[in-house]
Amino acid sequence: MKRLTLAVAALLVITAVNAEIYQWKDENGKTIISDKPPVGAARLPLKVEKDAPASNAAPQKTTADREMEFRKRQKESQESADKTQKEQAASADKKENCENTRRYLQTLESGERVSKLDDKGERYYMEDAQRQQEIAKAKQNMQAACK
Repeated sequence: MKRLTLAVAALLVITAVNAEIYQWKDENGKTIISDKPPVGAARLPLKVEKDAPASNAAPQKTTADREMEFRKRQKESQESADKTQKEQAASADKKENCENTRRYLQTLESGERVSKLDDKGERYYMEDAQRQQEIAKAKQNMQAACK
Protein backbone atom coordinates (compact mmCIF):
# COMPACT_ATOMS: atom_id res chain seq x y z
CA MET A 1 0.00 0.00 0.00
CA LYS A 2 2.85 2.35 0.84
CA ARG A 3 4.50 1.55 -2.46
CA LEU A 4 1.35 2.39 -4.38
CA THR A 5 0.97 5.74 -2.59
CA LEU A 6 4.62 6.52 -3.23
CA ALA A 7 4.29 5.63 -6.91
CA VAL A 8 1.19 7.84 -7.34
CA ALA A 9 2.93 10.75 -5.61
CA ALA A 10 5.97 10.31 -7.85
CA LEU A 11 3.76 10.33 -10.97
CA LEU A 12 2.04 13.53 -9.84
CA VAL A 13 5.36 15.22 -9.21
CA ILE A 14 6.75 14.13 -12.57
CA THR A 15 3.70 15.39 -14.45
CA ALA A 16 3.74 18.68 -12.56
CA VAL A 17 7.41 19.22 -13.43
CA ASN A 18 6.83 18.64 -17.14
CA ALA A 19 3.62 20.66 -17.30
CA GLU A 20 3.37 23.48 -19.83
CA ILE A 21 1.54 26.70 -19.12
CA TYR A 22 -0.45 28.53 -21.79
CA GLN A 23 -1.63 32.13 -21.77
CA TRP A 24 -4.14 33.71 -24.13
CA LYS A 25 -6.92 36.26 -24.37
CA ASP A 26 -10.44 35.16 -25.01
CA GLU A 27 -13.03 36.96 -27.17
CA ASN A 28 -13.95 39.28 -24.26
CA GLY A 29 -10.32 40.44 -23.87
CA LYS A 30 -9.88 38.51 -20.63
CA THR A 31 -6.42 36.98 -20.07
CA ILE A 32 -6.52 33.27 -19.36
CA ILE A 33 -3.62 31.21 -18.02
CA SER A 34 -4.00 27.44 -18.12
CA ASP A 35 -2.08 24.19 -18.35
CA LYS A 36 -4.26 23.23 -21.35
CA PRO A 37 -3.85 24.96 -24.72
CA PRO A 38 -6.69 27.07 -26.13
CA VAL A 39 -9.01 25.34 -28.57
CA GLY A 40 -8.44 26.17 -32.24
CA ALA A 41 -5.57 28.61 -31.70
CA ALA A 42 -1.85 28.49 -32.29
CA ARG A 43 -0.20 26.72 -29.40
CA LEU A 44 2.74 28.62 -27.98
CA PRO A 45 3.70 27.40 -24.51
CA LEU A 46 4.68 30.01 -21.95
CA LYS A 47 8.17 29.31 -20.67
CA VAL A 48 8.45 29.64 -16.90
CA GLU A 49 11.94 29.42 -15.48
CA LYS A 50 12.16 28.20 -11.93
CA ASP A 51 14.55 29.83 -9.46
CA ALA A 52 15.80 32.24 -12.12
CA PRO A 53 16.07 35.87 -11.03
CA ALA A 54 14.51 38.52 -13.21
CA SER A 55 17.06 39.78 -15.71
CA ASN A 56 16.17 43.45 -15.17
CA ALA A 57 16.21 43.30 -11.38
CA ALA A 58 19.29 44.68 -9.63
CA PRO A 59 21.08 42.30 -7.30
CA GLN A 60 19.97 42.75 -3.71
CA LYS A 61 22.57 44.09 -1.31
CA THR A 62 23.06 42.38 1.97
CA THR A 63 22.46 44.15 5.25
CA ALA A 64 26.19 44.19 5.94
CA ASP A 65 26.87 45.87 2.56
CA ARG A 66 24.20 48.50 3.20
CA GLU A 67 25.61 49.10 6.70
CA MET A 68 29.13 49.52 5.28
CA GLU A 69 27.88 51.99 2.67
CA PHE A 70 25.98 53.94 5.32
CA ARG A 71 29.07 54.15 7.56
CA LYS A 72 31.19 55.22 4.59
CA ARG A 73 28.74 58.02 3.69
CA GLN A 74 28.58 59.04 7.35
CA LYS A 75 32.40 59.19 7.59
CA GLU A 76 32.67 61.22 4.37
CA SER A 77 30.04 63.63 5.65
CA GLN A 78 31.89 64.05 8.95
CA GLU A 79 35.21 64.63 7.15
CA SER A 80 33.56 67.21 4.91
CA ALA A 81 32.07 69.01 7.91
CA ASP A 82 35.45 68.99 9.71
CA LYS A 83 37.20 70.35 6.63
CA THR A 84 34.63 73.13 6.28
CA GLN A 85 34.96 74.01 9.96
CA LYS A 86 38.79 74.18 9.71
CA GLU A 87 38.56 76.39 6.62
CA GLN A 88 36.16 78.74 8.39
CA ALA A 89 38.43 78.91 11.45
CA ALA A 90 41.47 79.64 9.26
CA SER A 91 39.55 82.34 7.41
CA ALA A 92 38.44 83.93 10.69
CA ASP A 93 42.04 83.88 12.03
CA LYS A 94 43.34 85.46 8.83
CA LYS A 95 40.71 88.19 9.01
CA GLU A 96 41.51 88.89 12.67
CA ASN A 97 45.27 89.07 11.93
CA CYS A 98 44.58 91.49 9.09
CA GLU A 99 42.46 93.74 11.33
CA ASN A 100 45.07 93.71 14.13
CA THR A 101 47.84 94.64 11.69
CA ARG A 102 45.71 97.39 10.17
CA ARG A 103 44.94 98.87 13.62
CA TYR A 104 48.62 98.77 14.60
CA LEU A 105 49.59 100.56 11.38
CA GLN A 106 46.92 103.23 12.01
CA THR A 107 48.26 103.74 15.52
CA LEU A 108 51.82 104.14 14.23
CA GLU A 109 50.78 106.57 11.47
CA SER A 110 48.53 108.64 13.76
CA GLY A 111 51.48 110.48 15.32
CA GLU A 112 50.54 109.56 18.87
CA ARG A 113 53.25 108.52 21.23
CA VAL A 114 53.66 104.74 21.16
CA SER A 115 55.24 102.94 24.09
CA LYS A 116 56.86 99.52 24.21
CA LEU A 117 58.45 97.35 26.87
CA ASP A 118 62.17 96.62 26.87
CA ASP A 119 63.96 93.45 28.00
CA LYS A 120 63.78 94.50 31.64
CA GLY A 121 60.04 95.10 31.40
CA GLU A 122 60.41 98.90 31.58
CA ARG A 123 58.27 101.10 29.36
CA TYR A 124 59.89 103.39 26.79
CA TYR A 125 58.55 105.55 23.94
CA MET A 126 59.49 104.99 20.30
CA GLU A 127 61.59 107.58 18.52
CA ASP A 128 60.73 108.77 15.01
CA ALA A 129 63.33 106.58 13.26
CA GLN A 130 62.15 103.51 15.12
CA ARG A 131 58.53 104.46 14.31
CA GLN A 132 59.35 104.62 10.57
CA GLN A 133 60.93 101.17 10.73
CA GLU A 134 57.84 99.80 12.53
CA ILE A 135 55.55 101.42 9.92
CA ALA A 136 57.51 99.72 7.11
CA LYS A 137 57.29 96.34 8.91
CA ALA A 138 53.56 96.85 9.61
CA LYS A 139 52.89 97.61 5.92
CA GLN A 140 54.70 94.42 4.85
CA ASN A 141 52.82 92.40 7.47
CA MET A 142 49.52 93.90 6.38
CA GLN A 143 50.16 92.99 2.74
CA ALA A 144 50.94 89.41 3.77
CA ALA A 145 48.04 89.09 6.23
CA CYS A 146 45.35 90.81 4.14
CA LYS A 147 45.67 88.96 0.84
